[in-house]
Amino acid sequence: METVGGWLRSAEAELIRGGADAPRLAAGAMLAHVLGLDRTGLFLARERNLSKAERNRADELLARRASGEPLAYVLGEREFYGLTLRVTPDVLIPRPDTETIVDEARGLFDPSEPLTFADLGTGSGALAAALACLFPLASGVAMDRSPGALDVARDNLQRLKADSRVACLLADFADLPLASDRLDLVVANPPYVTNEEFACLPPGVGLHEPRGALEAGEDGLDCVRALLPEAARALRPGGWLLMEMGASQGAACLELARGAGLVHPVIRKDLAGLDRVLCAKSPE
Repeated sequence: METVGGWLRSAEAELIRGGADAPRLAAGAMLAHVLGLDRTGLFLARERNLSKAERNRADELLARRASGEPLAYVLGEREFYGLTLRVTPDVLIPRPDTETIVDEARGLFDPSEPLTFADLGTGSGALAAALACLFPLASGVAMDRSPGALDVARDNLQRLKADSRVACLLADFADLPLASDRLDLVVANPPYVTNEEFACLPPGVGLHEPRGALEAGEDGLDCVRALLPEAARALRPGGWLLMEMGASQGAACLELARGAGLVHPVIRKDLAGLDRVLCAKSPE
């Protein structure tokens, strides 16, 4: 029989041969997932023998990761702002860069006050879930044009007990079923990858993550152009838009925000120091 430590060593070697990122961490994450252990528990169990069922399940996950499938899809989950979210190939894998939007919202709004929001292009529901958990009196809608993505978002909101305050709606950026002048906050992580950039994405992204959640025309701004006027219409006077964008799209997004009637637009940087979030306000 193979021990936990033995499987980890052989799995890491296989991932290295396949060129996978962070092979040791990936091997540990997969086996911990199979065994229901945290990192410390896995370390303490290194001399334990794996059962045949455990070995087979771990080998299945290893084969998927070795083939290039992203680890988040292999595990079926990803952490976002301290929350564990279910993810599937129907949704973009949540990234730390997107947490910048949540940080900005925390600086703009009081968690002890009511907050009405919309999350446009919700995907896994990461932003909507984070806002609902951080703002106990918040209520809102999570929208996506993908039925598969909405199923994942709805499941995440239910598991976090936020589904009573956040409704999931099938909708496109260009035609939002939202009343005018009502929302305190609109958050969005729209597709913003250019056609040229999409063709050059790493295989783990371009071949596995949903193309419709990434690619947005020749300049990557097709969805932004559709989204901004609708967001501006839905915001109450003094309401805020927080939208993720490409690191090279700051100047264009500032201009588009002004053109949509939003005021005081600024660009916030992510943890890597790159332009990442457009912040703009509805006129008061």
